[in-house]
Amino acid sequence: MNIVPFIQTRPRGKVHVPTVTLAHGGGGKAMKDLIDDVFLDAFDNAHLAALDDQARLNLGALARYGDRLAFTTDSFVVDPLVFPGGDIGRLAVCGTVNDLAVGGAVPLYLSCAVIIEEGVPVEFLRQIARSMASTAREAGIEVVTGDTKVVNKGACDRMFITTTGIGVIRADVDLGAHRAMPGDHVLVNGLLGDHGAAILGARGDMALQTPIASDCAPLHDLTAVLLAAAPATRCIRDPTRGGVATVLNEIAEAARVAIEIDEACIPIRDEVRGFCEILGLDPLYLANEGKIVAVVPAEQSQRALDAVQAHPLGRAASIIGCVTVGEPGRVTMHTLFGGRRIVDMLVGEQLPRIC
Repeated sequence: MNIVPFIQTRPRGKVHVPTVTLAHGGGGKAMKDLIDDVFLDAFDNAHLAALDDQARLNLGALARYGDRLAFTTDSFVVDPLVFPGGDIGRLAVCGTVNDLAVGGAVPLYLSCAVIIEEGVPVEFLRQIARSMASTAREAGIEVVTGDTKVVNKGACDRMFITTTGIGVIRADVDLGAHRAMPGDHVLVNGLLGDHGAAILGARGDMALQTPIASDCAPLHDLTAVLLAAAPATRCIRDPTRGGVATVLNEIAEAARVAIEIDEACIPIRDEVRGFCEILGLDPLYLANEGKIVAVVPAEQSQRALDAVQAHPLGRAASIIGCVTVGEPGRVTMHTLFGGRRIVDMLVGEQLPRIC
């Protein structure tokens, strides 16, 4: 276990105004009260309670999990801040946890930096902080340090969050897109495009009613199950911005191989498919926040599929294609109509501000 200093309990401040003001970012009592009332109350742990300028972590305790440190950071500017299946707080935790998990790391700690626009309701800020804390508990990690800034009204869109994650990778785990080899199988853990469709639906720009909810979820346990079943897994990626199509192109380019996928094997819910047909979108490019793309040796792919399908986050898992010796960097799809088409890298942005 980590050794943390004894922190004497002190009275915590309270916020007594309904909205965030510039004073809450000024470094004085108002800022201290906001941090106490919103963030310390939600994230409460011994590392954070010290309120030092850094979290001090025991290296011996980290080494119990493996021999390499994994370190990642991401910023979240999603619009809207709350959407079916999640909110910016849950998204920020899941996004960073998953960036660690797909590298084979055990996620352990997060930092959280929040930029808040003047005028944001304090109760809404509490809601987001509690959502982050709940998701962190779900993922088995702690938010151990952070930062808060307040900007003038109009300087940002209510709230931006940056999270940085630390995890540890076991010595026997070696994942990388460059390791994909001809004959390998490509696996996804479930229905694709839900997050991108949920965000666009929540914006209401198209006046469409849809029951689609984001797939936002921490994937660390799922990746551990996959690696236990298929220890020779070549790589795992999370298809967020740019979707599955972009990830497959990145893998094909990194390994200098071709990848072929079968449209009939790609799991997409009917609502998402219909949503995309109405709006002229391709679900292969829609963002996901609870999905993985894994490249697994053929001899281990059935074990991997069975293990993933037995997990709550992988019940709709499918093997959607394979790695081939075709033109390096080329991704193609066998269509439902019997033809083939190139699945290229996303050019431009289908949906801005989806994460």
